[in-house]
Amino acid sequence: MDWTTTPADAAAHFARRLAVETDVSDVHAALESGRPGFVLVDTRSAESWAQGHVPGAVHLPGGEIAGRAAAELDPAVPVVTCCWGPGCNGATRAALTLARLGYRVREMIGGFEYWAREGLPVETAEGIARPDVDPLTAPAGLSCGC
Repeated sequence: MDWTTTPADAAAHFARRLAVETDVSDVHAALESGRPGFVLVDTRSAESWAQGHVPGAVHLPGGEIAGRAAAELDPAVPVVTCCWGPGCNGATRAALTLARLGYRVREMIGGFEYWAREGLPVETAEGIARPDVDPLTAPAGLSCGC
């Protein structure tokens, strides 16, 4: 393992990540406040969206962002992108596209997978429900403390 990275370089790297990423917990808290200051854009397919999505999110599939963003998103409102989960880079690609279009954007790390695994509200055609908390992701009744 190479330990030649200076603390200053490491700090700059992590500060940069925090400037363009957010997490499920922070997105949930902001949405619950009623004044999140951003729009959450779910970039998954129509089939995935129908299986469940974050209540209040805007559905804008990744491959359609370049053609639809100007008509559906206010450039004055920051955007948080999400896709399936950490094994998918769809939210990253969407964030890059939106940034290139001039939007202020962050990526929600963990994606919809971790949203659901943490037992947060999920909307389907049947309504809004809370899935069971995955104890390996978000121990019931506890916070990670971060």
